[in-house]
Amino acid sequence: MSEIKKVAVLDLYEGTPNEGMRCITEILKDFQRENDVKFQIDYFEVRQKVEIPDLSYDIYISSGGPGSPLDSENSLWDNSYMDWLESLWEYNEANYNEPKYAFFICHSFQLLCRYFQIGTVCLRARSSFGVYPITHLEGAEDDPIMQNLPNPFYVCDFRKFQVIQPDQNRIESIGCKLLAIEKERPHIPLERAIMALRLGSGIFATQFHPEADPVGMKAWLQNDEKRKEIIENHGYARWQLMMDGLNDPDKIMLTQKMFLPVFLGQSIGHFQEI
Repeated sequence: MSEIKKVAVLDLYEGTPNEGMRCITEILKDFQRENDVKFQIDYFEVRQKVEIPDLSYDIYISSGGPGSPLDSENSLWDNSYMDWLESLWEYNEANYNEPKYAFFICHSFQLLCRYFQIGTVCLRARSSFGVYPITHLEGAEDDPIMQNLPNPFYVCDFRKFQVIQPDQNRIESIGCKLLAIEKERPHIPLERAIMALRLGSGIFATQFHPEADPVGMKAWLQNDEKRKEIIENHGYARWQLMMDGLNDPDKIMLTQKMFLPVFLGQSIGHFQEI
């Protein structure tokens, strides 16, 4: 067995019930068992307790979470989170060939884009809720994670906010690569949101939930209270489409296998074995 790798999981759910943290934990456990590696996993409650990891960790996973990625600006936890993000960025710039690896999910993706001014963070015209197709951008086929995915691929997406209008000059200046956007829908005249990016040598981020576990998500959606809430807010057809998407092995099951596990493989240095 190789040396123990330290993993920091930043919990941005603010104490709200969720499947995200369970899914992240299960992926980390499965990866250790399947790849004969050992993680020391520490959890940080960012929003409720202002717990922020230092730079002694090898791998960071920053979760999704509820609420606005704009309204928290200049709050204590948000400022602390941004200080950590800046320190991580500076470390990776100084150690480009041996970076700290970090994965940002949904709410964390939006915070990252806000901080680095990658694009406009704003409220969506309508909340996304369900299984949606995502389209590759040019060059995505060269990315270690994206090259394993069909075009389009399917994701679990739950968002009231979005990142649009990428600033190309800013993106180039910080070494950012946009990798995926929402699938074009000609009948809906709205700009498509950025859905995946790589920043520098160690940071990968998605505005969807690659950790989503089809089994856990199905149980969550079939809970009587949650099912009623979803149908009231989004309609029965949306609930049924979500269930169908979770049953398809070429959709969410594939996405779950291809993002965080491949990222973890890359981060511990034996990507080719994954």
